[in-house]
Amino acid sequence: MKSGIHPDNYRTVVFKDMSNGDIFFSRSTVNTRETIDVDGVTYPIVKLEISSSSHPFYTGKSKLVDTAGRVDKFMTRYAKRGEAKK
Repeated sequence: MKSGIHPDNYRTVVFKDMSNGDIFFSRSTVNTRETIDVDGVTYPIVKLEISSSSHPFYTGKSKLVDTAGRVDKFMTRYAKRGEAKK
């Protein structure tokens, strides 16, 4: 690989799926303030709401785990409108 083409902050980062707790390593330049210890080594961590390990398309499950509660907010907001049309 050609040397000197990556930025100075290109390093190994841990990405954590918050819906199921899975983690995976990748190299990235993403800015983050939080860190995590994995096998005695400290890495920067990026928290994800969903990844391929929890997305219904990849897992084959039909239910989506909503960690932010957006689906519930939508259903409560528009449930009244649906009842009025009946």
